[in-house]
Amino acid sequence: MVLHVVSTGRQSIEEFVGISTRIHPYVDTIHIREKHRSAKEIAGIIDRLTIEQQVPRQKIIVNDRVDVAFAKQTKGVQLAHHSLDVRTVRYMFPKLEIGCSVHSPDEAVNAERNGASYLIYGHIFETNSKPDLTPHGIVNLETVCETSKLPVIAIGGIRPDNVKEVLNAGASGIAVMSGVFEAKDPLRAVQNYYSALHS
Repeated sequence: MVLHVVSTGRQSIEEFVGISTRIHPYVDTIHIREKHRSAKEIAGIIDRLTIEQQVPRQKIIVNDRVDVAFAKQTKGVQLAHHSLDVRTVRYMFPKLEIGCSVHSPDEAVNAERNGASYLIYGHIFETNSKPDLTPHGIVNLETVCETSKLPVIAIGGIRPDNVKEVLNAGASGIAVMSGVFEAKDPLRAVQNYYSALHS
């Protein structure tokens, strides 16, 4: 079972790099999801993580910016609805791992057909980052997991005490944003998620 952590876009580069450096032994993937930052800034973050702090390059996923992911030889890229389509990215960058954010079984089927490596589906539970949107819930997560053969990573409102519920629905792992990066003690938080996944 895998643990993805996703940047919130609300922290300084120093804060993000510092937290990521401390927690990376407990996570499988670190997503750099910084919509407000330039390609040059994102590339700089990757350099700080991989060259200065020795975070493995194969733990880093870049959200949306296929160019940066390719240029910096990271593990891969995470695509959203506003990104290049999966088929194009798979054709042009066949060696990249391609995650695709989906919100329905139909989107999951399309992502799989077009060459995605894995899916991120959510939000599952209520979350402060999407207060006006109804969560998809466990039943819909089960449907997506049954619909697609790809690994499904659940996101949204996931806490250590509901991890088992998510895994029992068929998810291959979880993705966490503020639950780690905005925790009072990010290292303790990520250790709690890790324990919940592997207990």
